[in-house]
Amino acid sequence: MVNSIKTNEFKYESEKLGMMYFRVAAVLLGAQLLMGLIAAIQFLYPNFLFEIFDFSVARMVHINALVVWMLYAMIGSVYLLLPSETGIETIGVGIGKLLFWILTAAVTVVVLVYIFVQIGAGTEASIWFINEGREYLEAPRWADIGIVVVVLGFLFNVYATAIKGERTGVMTVMMANLLALAGLYLAGMFFTDNITVDQYWWWWVIHLWVEATWEVYVATIAAWALMQIIGARRQIVEMWLWIEVAMLFGSGILGLGHHYFWIGTPEYWWEIGALFSALEPVPLVAMFVHVLYDWGKESGSQGGKATLANSPAFAWITANAFGNFLGAGVWGFFHTLPQVNIYTHGTQFTSSHGHLAFWGAYATILIGMFYMGIQRAHGVKKMQMTFSTKMAFALLNIGMLGMTVALLISGYGQVLIERAQMGATWEGFFVSQNATWFLQGMGWRLVMGAVMLVGFIYLVLDILTIGKNAKLKEVAKA
Repeated sequence: MVNSIKTNEFKYESEKLGMMYFRVAAVLLGAQLLMGLIAAIQFLYPNFLFEIFDFSVARMVHINALVVWMLYAMIGSVYLLLPSETGIETIGVGIGKLLFWILTAAVTVVVLVYIFVQIGAGTEASIWFINEGREYLEAPRWADIGIVVVVLGFLFNVYATAIKGERTGVMTVMMANLLALAGLYLAGMFFTDNITVDQYWWWWVIHLWVEATWEVYVATIAAWALMQIIGARRQIVEMWLWIEVAMLFGSGILGLGHHYFWIGTPEYWWEIGALFSALEPVPLVAMFVHVLYDWGKESGSQGGKATLANSPAFAWITANAFGNFLGAGVWGFFHTLPQVNIYTHGTQFTSSHGHLAFWGAYATILIGMFYMGIQRAHGVKKMQMTFSTKMAFALLNIGMLGMTVALLISGYGQVLIERAQMGATWEGFFVSQNATWFLQGMGWRLVMGAVMLVGFIYLVLDILTIGKNAKLKEVAKA
């Protein structure tokens, strides 16, 4: 019976391509967690893997794996939803598959270079072949150009398909946003030997790229997923998408001002940057609450019980709606006010916010899209949570929340000693690194990182089995 069950029931090649991206994304997520755990150990025990696998390399791979696995999952999500929204097969899907293998080969080479070429002088050659040296954008120049080529091919696939097929509000927003997403990456492509100018444009790539285009992207896939899972009304989700576009591109650009506090810009950026930075997650939460209310009201009026087509995906989308608001909104706002930021900038407060914001705003919904892909791969009408689903959901989210609080405690220790007492001196920095509160916080960060790694193992077990088991149940009932 088991052998007779089909495990590949995609209607479109585009959906298969999306799952190819998801598989690599899952591997890179595991690599990110493993590298983060190694770096967390080295924070407490500096001799761990000393001169074998340096802290700077573990941290670099941890951060870059974060960006790359999310980009893989984002591209995979678009290929998954594209036929559903346009009603046709993706144009140029063969080109898309070729570009997938090119990108995957390039990522593999870059990671191997990071690991095996850990030290050396920074030269023009090293910028092209080893490391560009910009945090989050450390890929060598050749890989940077390769990423642009892959993204241009991806844009061609999306635009050609959307133009030929049905044009929905979701696809219109997606098309505009992907163009902005690709364009903003180019701001980090040119080189200037003025570090202030270089950092200015680097922040445009990192923060406006994330705080505007990634947020709008998340809203589009959330809108699509909610229509698939609970039958959300298109007019509601698309209304909130347009509000999201208006607020995020406005608040995203103005919110970038919270990085201008200390580089000599006018003081009006103090209030503007802090206020608008906190507004970015509001439309996404509002869309989710509105859709949920509408769904519950319609189910109640029909006298029926609300049903979910994919409860694991819905759980992760729920985590995204509120994780985004908490991590990017609340956690970001309370330390971006300049009166607070003068003490917290560059401490573990920033790391606490960064971890929760990236996890809550992006990782959660992309994991939800993994489950959407699995459901389509096995052709099941309904997918329920399993024990592994619940364990993965609980351990990954508890681990992240615990890590966030632990980093906050360490940051608080830094603020008291390094900033308030010792005036942000080098001596204050090193004294704070050995303070009891700082070390205890970093210890708990390590523990919670291990909890997340166990949660990831449950996640892998679940995504490998949940689809087949759901299919078996449907066949047995039939």
